[in-house]
Amino acid sequence: MTFCLESAIIKPEKGKEINNVVVLLHGYGGDGKDISMLTLSWKRYMPNTIFICPNGHETCAINPSGYQWFDLSNDDPNYILNESLKAEKKINRFLNEVREEYNLENKQITLSGFSQGCMMSINVGLTAEKAFNCIIGFSGKIINLENLKARRKNYTNTFLIHGDQDDIVPPTHLLEAKDFLLREKVNVETHLIKNCGHHIPIEASSVALNYILKNV
Repeated sequence: MTFCLESAIIKPEKGKEINNVVVLLHGYGGDGKDISMLTLSWKRYMPNTIFICPNGHETCAINPSGYQWFDLSNDDPNYILNESLKAEKKINRFLNEVREEYNLENKQITLSGFSQGCMMSINVGLTAEKAFNCIIGFSGKIINLENLKARRKNYTNTFLIHGDQDDIVPPTHLLEAKDFLLREKVNVETHLIKNCGHHIPIEASSVALNYILKNV
């Protein structure tokens, strides 16, 4: 099957049954191949999992060789919210295709993303009718607190990871998201990495993997 979003797909070893899927959403200007690097260390511990890393639905405004989930050339909050809602529709269509293709339910799907991909994972994950296995967010934030509060429909377990030296998405957003999710009764854990900027270091990959394995 061809999905509505072009994707890098890392399948289990031949003969292994697919019991779970991890969907990885890249950051602004990246692509599915970029974030698929996480699977190099994850897949050996998750032999029955397929990893799917879609490209954003739009070409990146500042990096035509990459993709975006929403445009950041206009920093108006209402514009960004509206553009992110368009991306949600595309991602939800994509997830419907994944569920149908592999005969899986939300509880067998982990949503994860970096930066802009983290923002989309939180919104898509918590506004679905049924909870996902878990949400893993790297270096992101909640796009609009009031909007998410009004639309949240489930309590998917969430793990947020951030570098304390991030100058692209400041780590204060980690604290803001944690406070919001706790108030919304969502089971949330956080991990702040020392001397880390806006990227996914080995420590982040490792603690994320442990969290996924705990939830599978």
